[in-house]
Amino acid sequence: MNRIVAYACLALSMSLVGSYVALSKPLVIAFPVFLLAWLRFGIGGTAMLHWLKKPAGEVPMSRQTGRLLFLESFLGNFLFSICMLFGVSMTSAVAAGVIMASIPAAVALMSWFFLRERIGARVWGAVACAVIGIGLVSLSKNELSGHAVPRVEADLASQNAWLGNLLLVGAVLCEAAYAVIGKKLTGTLSPKRITALINLWGFALVTPFGLWMAWGFDFGKVAPSAWLLLLFYSLAASVWTVWLWMTGLRNVPANQAGVFTVLLPVSAAAIGVIVLGEKLNGPQIGAFAIALTGVVLATLPGRGPGKPVPVEPPH
Repeated sequence: MNRIVAYACLALSMSLVGSYVALSKPLVIAFPVFLLAWLRFGIGGTAMLHWLKKPAGEVPMSRQTGRLLFLESFLGNFLFSICMLFGVSMTSAVAAGVIMASIPAAVALMSWFFLRERIGARVWGAVACAVIGIGLVSLSKNELSGHAVPRVEADLASQNAWLGNLLLVGAVLCEAAYAVIGKKLTGTLSPKRITALINLWGFALVTPFGLWMAWGFDFGKVAPSAWLLLLFYSLAASVWTVWLWMTGLRNVPANQAGVFTVLLPVSAAAIGVIVLGEKLNGPQIGAFAIALTGVVLATLPGRGPGKPVPVEPPH
């Protein structure tokens, strides 16, 4: 595979991530959050059944690896999905894109705190950009203005926007923990097997809640377009983004690949404006610019021991 194809895989992976973060807004209108998460894990797991089989050359899984897999799924799959879905139901897709842009900075901070990895001045600058960007978008009074499509925005109340933003910050922290734990797991298991196993754990964790919500839910009222969107969301979040990212990383250094995370907030905001009818106001434009600056600072290749840590795509 040449470098151009690898770049295309990385760019498409991050664009898909931003797209499904934004498009989960209409899904949380059509489905209760726990039911949506349960269906997502179930559809994704069905598509990855062949990834669960243990390769012939893989060493037996230790207890520590099993515990890490559970923690990886609990934080990176279960809690991330719940925080992200509840968060986007209370705020805008544009705000979600801005807040999700802080993932590289959050990964760097957690790697510094838990793995004792050194980070340079640029990454600290990225952390500052992330904090400023999140603060600006949270203080935006017109975040849930009436410009949005009424059907999508009908259940959103402006007084709950701060809670939605806080939940999205929680999703960012969960994703950062996922990346840090994943760095340990990749030493013993293949990326495909890790993806399939943590998805299976996520399905098991959310099944009691999913069955409870499914018991009284009228599936007949769900529009065919919502089912198609659910299929896209499930496959994009569980399968496609991970496969594209890992494929691109084969030919591109991890710290250079991280630059492509800039496409996450760009695509999330674009979907919010073009598809969901949202409009950017002044504070959001400022927050967006600051967030993109933070992504670039956190992911551009470093020169010394303070190199940024590799980032993994949200899921």
